[in-house]
Amino acid sequence: MSGKVLVLLFLGAVAVLAQVYPPIARVNPPASVEIAAPPEVRRIFRGSCYDCHSNETRWPWYSYVAPGSWMVAGDVHDARSRMNFSRWPHAVSSEVDCYFKRRIIERIGKGEMPPLRYRLLHPSATVTDEDEALLRNWTTEQCGEGS
Repeated sequence: MSGKVLVLLFLGAVAVLAQVYPPIARVNPPASVEIAAPPEVRRIFRGSCYDCHSNETRWPWYSYVAPGSWMVAGDVHDARSRMNFSRWPHAVSSEVDCYFKRRIIERIGKGEMPPLRYRLLHPSATVTDEDEALLRNWTTEQCGEGS
């Protein structure tokens, strides 16, 4: 056998063996609340945030194939631990609620959320300028200036 064939066989074996190593569990615990927000705000959150920041994740096909499964499950686990729409706002005080709202606006404004790698695979998740303005106005209404 040639060296190229051996390399391909080796890479194929590694790819098959990678499927055996399980990612963090891909689970969607029951959602305990729906965020109290106008329908247009919930639409933005559902379309741009819920796949990572809620218990209503839509697990795409590549979340079942290593190494994508490791990355997606890890990202969702990390995102839910930072902020989870399925538990917010009942799990936080009003001060923390406003902190989260302001932080969302800040991260969107900097182009950090949704992350670029997510937007590349899900272009419809991009938050438009109009969406950002709507979220900013909602946050200001709820929390006052400084948003």
